[in-house]
Amino acid sequence: MAEGPSAEEAAPLLHGLPDEITVWEILVLLPPKSLLRCRAVCPAWRRATSTRDFLLAHHARQPSLPLLCGYDFSSGDGVSLDVIPFDHRAGLAAADQLQSVARLGNSFTGPEASCDGLLLTGSLHLGYSICNPATRQHARLEEIDRFALLGMYPHSPTGEYRLLLGKCNRTILGPHDSYVYTLGSGQPPRRISFPGEEHTMVDGSSSVLCRGSLHWHVQQHVGASNMIKLFNTTTESFQQMRAPAVPGSANLFEMDGMLGMYSLNDALTTIDIWMTRDYESEAWAFKYRVEVPVAELRDYMIESWAFKYRGELPELTEHFGMFCNLVKVVVMPGDGELLVLVESEDRLHVVDINGKLVASFHHSGLGVTQLRLKQTLVPHTFFPTLKGHVVNDSPFI
Repeated sequence: MAEGPSAEEAAPLLHGLPDEITVWEILVLLPPKSLLRCRAVCPAWRRATSTRDFLLAHHARQPSLPLLCGYDFSSGDGVSLDVIPFDHRAGLAAADQLQSVARLGNSFTGPEASCDGLLLTGSLHLGYSICNPATRQHARLEEIDRFALLGMYPHSPTGEYRLLLGKCNRTILGPHDSYVYTLGSGQPPRRISFPGEEHTMVDGSSSVLCRGSLHWHVQQHVGASNMIKLFNTTTESFQQMRAPAVPGSANLFEMDGMLGMYSLNDALTTIDIWMTRDYESEAWAFKYRVEVPVAELRDYMIESWAFKYRGELPELTEHFGMFCNLVKVVVMPGDGELLVLVESEDRLHVVDINGKLVASFHHSGLGVTQLRLKQTLVPHTFFPTLKGHVVNDSPFI
């Protein structure tokens, strides 16, 4: 006769609550670090939170947050990098909004791509690495050392994670210059080319994954129409779509399954924002014009510089006419609305779409990125196949 469940297995995970509620309405909502601590409570909690179905549901419920970088140049491990998802959701204390989820030592470069909780860090000249900050897995990617990164994506037909690459130091999409590398395949990058397609300059770190395609805004020469370059990640083929006319460069973002675009004037004081009204027909709608609160931000900057360079404030104030040289501005979706993030000195400023400064944070070495991080504890099978794969070891601190 088969033995019945032990007393521990039969007992509910939380006294007085059905396991269905404990697992699927409480534990599934916890951030990864808290969930990992819960696994240490008892074997039953560990079993309940380790199934693939649970981990997939847990990942689906995690917020997709703007990714910030915190650099520490005084670290004993060289330049260290803090991976900081900016959790701006209502109800959180200010100290909890800039919590690092991982720290990497000897990190002279920041994240270049993010996808399903994975971060790709590095550069063409210093080499690339792949990591999962939540599971603390890390591996170098020596096979792509001579390539420039153009984007990272999940390949839905196979479930693989792949990198779109350009040859050498060229970030050019077009025939003879594009390659695909499959993580964990053990194979070198394979060349893909499409006869008759124009070469197009793109910034590889600015790719946006939306509706199964990577997107880049292409800055055209004077007199040419604006366009967005697409890479269909299922068919692995290039396409293009119309973009709103802007005088210079622009950046893209994804929000609720729709593609958005923003452009800044040369002084970085005005932001124009568009959203696709109908993605399939390539129809766009102008949504907002945001006036950056320059006067308020300049006051913060003068205050920071006055503290940093005591006694030299009269000379420093002469430089504050060059606002565009002192800040970095990005537009990111956040908690159902768009946010403008302004990096200046050691501060992060948050501006709403009405141009109101709603928050300001001081954090030494803080930098904004164009990326978002949606943490995951789902195991990725390619990690153990990569040379030099480590778990909870250097370069994690």
